[in-house]
Amino acid sequence: MTCYFRHLEEVFKKAGIEVTPQNKREVDRIIHGIVGVDYKNCPAAWHQVKNRLAQNEAGFVSTSKKAWDKRK
Repeated sequence: MTCYFRHLEEVFKKAGIEVTPQNKREVDRIIHGIVGVDYKNCPAAWHQVKNRLAQNEAGFVSTSKKAWDKRK
C-alpha cells in the first residue's frame, strides 16, 4: 500500500491533500478509484497514475482534489 506515494508528493500538495499516517489508506483507496484499479494492486495503480500524469497532470490533480473533498 502507498508504495507510489513518495512520487506523488507534489501532486498531493497541488491538490491540497495532506497525507498523514491516519489517512494514507483513504487516500490510497481514492487514487485506486480514480484510476480504476482494484484496491491494493499498487503496481497497476502506479502504472495508471503515471499514464494519467503524463497525459494531463492538471486534470489528475483536479480529479484528486475533487475526490478528496467529496469524501468529507
